[in-house]
Amino acid sequence: MIQEFERAAHQAGFVLDSAQRQAAERLARLGSDVSRKRGLLRRPRPPRGVYLWGSVGRGKSWLTTTLFDAVPVPAKRRLHFHDFFRELQAAYARHRDDSRAIDHAVCELLGDCRFLVFDEFHVHDAGDAMLIGRVIRSILDQQITLLTTSNYPPAGLLPNPVFHDMFKPTITLLEQSMDVVELGGGQDYRSQYASGAPRSEFERGVYLWPGSPEQLAAHDLEPPADGERQDLAVAGRTVPARAVRGDTVWFDFHELCDRPHSTGDYLALVDRFPRWVLSGLPRLATGNGDAAQRFANLIDVLCDRDVRLVLVGAAPLDDVLRGDRLPLDINRTASRLSLLSVPAASATSAASAASAASAASAASTTTRDSQEGFADGD
Repeated sequence: MIQEFERAAHQAGFVLDSAQRQAAERLARLGSDVSRKRGLLRRPRPPRGVYLWGSVGRGKSWLTTTLFDAVPVPAKRRLHFHDFFRELQAAYARHRDDSRAIDHAVCELLGDCRFLVFDEFHVHDAGDAMLIGRVIRSILDQQITLLTTSNYPPAGLLPNPVFHDMFKPTITLLEQSMDVVELGGGQDYRSQYASGAPRSEFERGVYLWPGSPEQLAAHDLEPPADGERQDLAVAGRTVPARAVRGDTVWFDFHELCDRPHSTGDYLALVDRFPRWVLSGLPRLATGNGDAAQRFANLIDVLCDRDVRLVLVGAAPLDDVLRGDRLPLDINRTASRLSLLSVPAASATSAASAASAASAASAASTTTRDSQEGFADGD
């Protein structure tokens, strides 16, 4: 099956580097294992899963897509972990009174699935951590072979030292039940090729600063009038929008990210609106740390759901993403935002999203180092 990866790389116009080849070889073995038919009269142990991790833009999603498409297994599912966990919480609530609520919820969502892929697996919220641990145990107990991608090794999940110890049993479970494969190397191919022709709706988006009427008009936008404000109903709550124009919704950063909205709220909104404008983005280091983390979660959702985004900031993108008080995932956020085009009028101070990814990666390291003395939760 390694030939599938080589063929796909050739068609995409590149050659696997050494780290990608090593990861591809392990995934090829996984593909061969899950493709074998299981016996009808007995249930052999399922193939051992893979936990694939590495820095942003290294090709984890591309490798996973190549494998998933090549495996001739009908009972396979691929889910973004944000999406799955939102559905899992709802299913769990339906079975809450049953002692095996988690098992029933997993069965309800996955059915006869035998090969499951989780994209972007990460754990930052201590409140979710225990439920996530029980879900992983249930998936493995139901003999589902699991492939996950992550920017973190298992030991780097739930990094806040105040809560990390309580997640160690799940970390041990992952390490003992799956092969942990690092996709090493420092090259962020996502930012390297960001200047090419757009390959997705998200890549057709733009980053504007300072967002003058002239800049907006160049993209067929005009600032919302006061009378365009709407309150959108989401899961029994309301989210204020500056405007709703057909399939386009316009939000203000502070109203969307500086208030306690969940990733589930963002997912629900994306289901309704395929085009977004988000204005009022400040320098993240100067504001609320929780708001910056919600912004990182939002960009994950918009990129993964392939939403076209016009992002309007108060400064060049590298300035917006620079500083010490930044989310743990800021390097991934910067890499994804590097896919947006930056019109010449918004780049007068040499603000490039690709350089933002590099600066944010260094800031992310500083942020993690500063968390050694953390005294409260995320």
